[in-house]
Amino acid sequence: MPVEPFNIVLVEPEIPPNTGSVARLCGATDSVLHLVHPLGFSTEDKHLKRAGLDYWPHVNIKHWQTLDEFLQAQDERRLFLFTTKVKRPYHQVSYTPGDYLIFGRETKGLPEEILALYADRCYTIPMTNPHIRSLNLAMSAGIVLYEALRQQSI
Repeated sequence: MPVEPFNIVLVEPEIPPNTGSVARLCGATDSVLHLVHPLGFSTEDKHLKRAGLDYWPHVNIKHWQTLDEFLQAQDERRLFLFTTKVKRPYHQVSYTPGDYLIFGRETKGLPEEILALYADRCYTIPMTNPHIRSLNLAMSAGIVLYEALRQQSI
């Protein structure tokens, strides 16, 4: 029986190369990429396609029209949200294949009301330099996904 894939969720991503890089990451790890609309670009964008190179046919992508639509369709016990607004580090989670790793927009992150609603499911990637606000979206997704995969001995 095949292992259930991890899920990377990008909520209203704005920068095509970031989404392209995350798509490539998902393809390389057999993870599912969920794109929550509205997107800040067209999926036909040349920068998006270039970042994913020729891997697009090998990426399982699901589109959701709104964040509410996505959230209503999921078991909240499988949701893990990532933000710079909490102190609990991402590596304290025991990840299981099938979990949803959720990241917000590059400029604003996840909506405050969603962070409040799922406060017990919010985690961060620690940074030591207080002058840096956040990490790149694709880098953040890679860090968390590979921790989840490491825990599975993959």
